[in-house]
Order: sequence, then structure tokens, then C-alpha cells
Amino acid sequence: MRLTFCGGRIPGYRTSGGKLLLFAVLFAFSLFQSGAQSQTSTGLHTVHSVFVAPAGSGPTAEATRRRLIDRLKKSSAVRVVNDAASADAILHSSAVIWPTGTVSPNPRSKSVMLTNYQGYLSAELTDASNRTLWSYLVTPSRFRMTNILDDLADNLSDRLLAALKAGVSTAATAPGATGSTTVSLRAAGATFPAPLYQKWFQSFAAEPGGFPIGYGAIGSVDGLQQLAASKIDMAASDIPAQQDSAQPGLLYFPTIVGGVVPIYNLPGSGRSLNLTPRLLADIYSGKIRKWNDSLIREANSGVRLPDTEIAVVHRSDGSGTTYAWTAFLATASPEWKTKVDASVTWPVGEDASGNEGVADKVAHTPNAIGYVELIYAIQHRLSYAAVQNPAGRFIKADLDSIIAAAANAHTPGASILNAAGRNAYPIATFTSLVVPTTGGNIERRAAVGKFLRWMLTTGQKQGSALGYAPLPREVVADELRAVDALK
Repeated sequence: MRLTFCGGRIPGYRTSGGKLLLFAVLFAFSLFQSGAQSQTSTGLHTVHSVFVAPAGSGPTAEATRRRLIDRLKKSSAVRVVNDAASADAILHSSAVIWPTGTVSPNPRSKSVMLTNYQGYLSAELTDASNRTLWSYLVTPSRFRMTNILDDLADNLSDRLLAALKAGVSTAATAPGATGSTTVSLRAAGATFPAPLYQKWFQSFAAEPGGFPIGYGAIGSVDGLQQLAASKIDMAASDIPAQQDSAQPGLLYFPTIVGGVVPIYNLPGSGRSLNLTPRLLADIYSGKIRKWNDSLIREANSGVRLPDTEIAVVHRSDGSGTTYAWTAFLATASPEWKTKVDASVTWPVGEDASGNEGVADKVAHTPNAIGYVELIYAIQHRLSYAAVQNPAGRFIKADLDSIIAAAANAHTPGASILNAAGRNAYPIATFTSLVVPTTGGNIERRAAVGKFLRWMLTTGQKQGSALGYAPLPREVVADELRAVDALK
């Protein structure tokens, strides 16, 4: 693993916070994950029977559970049992569905208008000790007028069955924890991975030998600033190691892969939009100001686009999400090449603090567009556009397309914007935890290393339930060697 060091001064920015909506639902069935960390812990190859737990509450819960059971029973890869005590593993799930607008099933006639729906189904498979073996989040490949629950349940069942047949968990399990500690750590920074980090830190604290880790979702730049001032033990940053302005002597550990999505609020629009990199660059530079601009209509044949001004929303704080967004815009527009940064003087638009703030402002502003990490779009039940990739295909962000973007990343922190691959989502990026390479309290440094090992092994199994893709195995292997060398 290459160690990357940075130097320079860190400017100050306002802080931001955010509520973690979907996290609260998912953490409810992972809070009590404990059990010893063992090299011989249960893996998917030992799972021959599954109990499908109730899928949350609400009108869709039982229908989702029944569809999952019916689908799994058709496979010889696993046996579905009626009680958790006799199962090798338990499948926990949570489904949410919402209307997005109306659309005519016949493009030539508006006499019949049907409601279109969007939604997600998130799941975790746990063993008898409540340790996560596998997780996933599925969204529809397109807006649907009927059978969205069946589509989600079938998609998730197929993913689980494929994983069971392969017999490989999302990641290995961390080496056994020994001894006890009274230490607690502090971390702060990026809002991009905040839902997952909150879940990780609480799950880790519940492990034998675990300990509390506090997290402040204040933005990448503010997190690096606090690390420079020795106020925290780990900073979270989405800014590439060679591009940020942190103090010398920092080591970057990529933790997970996520996608930045263009979110929008077009009342009554029932279909998903297609947006090219050039369209996004021109919208954020102010060249395209109306939703029914001819270039947007050209990419969205048959979609009703209003003759209204586009309300552009962007980040106000120093943001790794903004860095990824402006770096992507720069691939399509020369004028953006000089503006790639975590903090930007925006030509147009209104600002908001954090991914949470941008999502909230777009949700409450008709005709708005913004950019956030995928999970924030899902949390706020917002529509998000398919983006054209280098292969010329319009790709919606989901776990498959984000994993495809990272498939050829063989070194930690490599850029995966506009990654090659027919099905790769073009605005995908690594996010990292940043730690000092030297100095500090010996006990706290050992605790940082202990958490990083857990994150790179057990923790990787939990991210997919929140829409984050796990690290490629080669990257994990390199990082584990770097953790061992951390003094």
C-alpha cells in the first residue's frame, strides 16, 4: 500500500449536522450484533437454512416477507424454516415505497394516467450470534406502476441466493479480540459516509473488546482541520489524499465506496430523468436555466418537463462530496477544470450545509436540483437521475453500478470517477478515514488500529444494507498490511 502524505494550511468552514433516517431503521435489527470475533466464525458456506424475520411494520411488511419466502423456497440453495431457533441464519429486511408522480402507459394518449412508484428494500443476513454475514439494498431499475414489491423482493432474493451459492461473505472476519480497554475515540468529518459510520461505531462498541467511538458529521474539510488541531483521533474525508490541504504525516484508509447522485424535485413527473455530464455542468454553471431546455428534452424523450426555472442547490461547507461532484463536472466542461475543489465559488444557486441539508432543501423546493450521496436520496424519498457514463449508457446509481465502478480499482484511493465498464456508475468515489502516522497516545493509537481492522473485515459486511459498496478485496489486503505497520 502506498502511503500518501499531504501538506498545507486548512481553511475554516461552517459545521453541519444531520439526522440519519434510514440508519435508525436498519440499526434496530443490528444493534445487538455481538459474539466473539473469530477466524472460524460462521460464513455463508455454512448457511443451509434461513428464517425470514418480519419485514418491519406497515402495510408492505407482511407482503414483502411472504414474497421473499416464496422466492427462496423455489431454490435448492437454502431451506426456509419457520422459527429462528432452528435456522442457520436470519434474514432481516425493511421495505419502503412511495409515489413519484403519474404517467400514461400509452405515450400517445393521456386518457389513462397511472401512479408511478419508487422505493427500496434493505436486508441483512445474520448468524445465531447476530453477526452480519451479508447485506444488500435494492432499488427498482426503473420507476414502476405495478408490482414494485415483487420486483424488489425478487431482486433481493436473487442476490442472496447467488451469495449463498458462492459461499463467500462480503468480507472476512477480524482476528479475535483480546483483553479489555477503557479507551474511547473521537472521529469527525464527511457527511457522505455518516449513516454507515454511525452504524459501524455503535456495532463495534457492542463487540467483545469494543469501545465507544463518537462521530461528528461536519464535512471533510472541518474534519481534517480538527485532526490537525489534535481534537480527534480520526478524520473522515472524501477528498483524495493528494488533493486535500491537510498537515503532513497522515495515512488514508479507504473505508467504503459510494455514489454521488443528482437529485431533483419535479412535482408530477413520473419518469426518471436522464442527464449527461455536459447537461449537469451547464446547469451548475448557469448556462441551462429551465427544465424544458431543448438539450434536457433531447435526453428525455417522452418525459413531461415544465417550463420553469431550475432551482440549483449546492453545498456551503468544505465538502468531499463537492470535490467529487466538481471533478466530475470538469470531465465534461473545460470551465470547471479550474473549479475542482471541496469549496467552490458557485456561479448560480442556493447553498445548504451537508448532504442532509442539500437533500432537505431539494425536498422542500419545487423544481430544484442538487447532489448528495445515494443513501440521502433514498432517506428523503427523492428522485435521482440516471447519468451517462463513458460507454454512452445512462446508469442509475445502485449497488451493482457502484461495485462495477470500483471493480478495477486495485490500489487504495484510486479515482473511480468515469470508470470504464458498460454498467459502471460514473460518479462513484472512495471515502476514507484519516489517521496520523506518528505521535499521540500509544493506547489510543492501538485502539485506532483495532477499529480499522474491524472496519476492513467485519464492518465491510454491513455497508451494503445502506447502499454503500464494499472495498475490492485487493484494496482490503493492502490496507490490512498498512494497519499492521501503523505505529
